[in-house]
Amino acid sequence: MEYRRIMSIEDPLFKKMHQLMQNVFPPEEVLAFDLWKEPLEDPGIRVCVAVHEGEVVGATEYRYYEDLNVAMTDFTIIGQAGLGIGRFLAKKRLEDLQNWVAANGKQLYGMFAEIYDPYRVKHYEFGGIKPMDPYVRREVLSHLGYKRLDFPYVHPSWNNDGEAVTGLDLCFLPMDDSVNELPADLVLKFLKRYYSVLSNKPRDWYEMMEKLETKNTIPLLPIYLNP
Repeated sequence: MEYRRIMSIEDPLFKKMHQLMQNVFPPEEVLAFDLWKEPLEDPGIRVCVAVHEGEVVGATEYRYYEDLNVAMTDFTIIGQAGLGIGRFLAKKRLEDLQNWVAANGKQLYGMFAEIYDPYRVKHYEFGGIKPMDPYVRREVLSHLGYKRLDFPYVHPSWNNDGEAVTGLDLCFLPMDDSVNELPADLVLKFLKRYYSVLSNKPRDWYEMMEKLETKNTIPLLPIYLNP
């Protein structure tokens, strides 16, 4: 299996990756094909795919904010079960991130990720691919060391239509296991930066941000499921 970075929408692998995204994610979570041009060319973003026998069988996107010293895993897609794609992507991503951060003379503070709550998104089938099931993904993130940020989370739809996307938790993987809370200011700065590309944000998002501005810290809780 090969780990390949995509840096242009003209790359034939990108068309395959975008189709895989459409097969797996709900429509509001998939950025339109043409809108990928700038992210792919952005030196602060990595979009990489797992290639097996010439086909894109997995993909991951992640980014690193040097001034905040945090990373974000935008998504991880496992296109087939039984090939060890998830482990392959996680291993290669971490290796790349560690080299990236070290080149900036730092040690990574941690990494954000979003995860669906299956009790709130039962209608999402994620292409029928079992490793993409939210139950499985939450268990995997928990084992990796991710913790759930303790506040009601919404994010703007990637359709840029002003709709709020709910049913997710914002999680964080601290590199120091003893970290059990985050500065609210760090979370605010991260979310403002991360969603700056979307001009049409919902009222719910602004209200969420206003509530975060009243806090000093945000607890990090275990990822668990509540029916």
